[in-house]
Amino acid sequence: MAVIDVYAPIERMVALIRSEERRRCTELGLQPVHLQVLDYVSRCNRYSDTPAALANYLGMTRGTVSQTLLLLERNGFIEKLTDTQDKRIVHLKLSPDGEAILAKARPANLFDNANEILEKNDFLSHEDSFMNALLALQKANQSQTFGLCKTCNYFTHSNNGFTCGLTKQPLSEIDSEKICQEHSV
Repeated sequence: MAVIDVYAPIERMVALIRSEERRRCTELGLQPVHLQVLDYVSRCNRYSDTPAALANYLGMTRGTVSQTLLLLERNGFIEKLTDTQDKRIVHLKLSPDGEAILAKARPANLFDNANEILEKNDFLSHEDSFMNALLALQKANQSQTFGLCKTCNYFTHSNNGFTCGLTKQPLSEIDSEKICQEHSV
């Protein structure tokens, strides 16, 4: 069996996505990092909606993330909310303006068109292939997986609903569909 070099196709996919992202950002007066922050905040759960988790996810310094968050907050795209139980923790939330600009900026057509092509060509389980490639890259990079909560080893489902086995806290259905920094496979 031939050895498959995963770097080249993954790198090309990333380049295509980033190219589309830069084009959209230019149209909207954003920097790509702004879109990355808005996208992360829209997809993270309550355990991962902090500046520290964002910095970890993006692989940036906390100072850089802090400056980006200040600008996005000034522009009305995000809100910072103090945790109700631990006043030292700040949670990030998209504002309605942030949700609107993110919807305009996402390269949805690119992904919709690609998904249609994959479905027409009857590729077997392309979603699993991409997830496995991502997992392999994260392990190779020794980074946190930041996977969907419902795919985590700690995630439990019972008649009473969803629970995080790590924190022993109940989870909403919405939280279970979002990414979490505590994700473990």
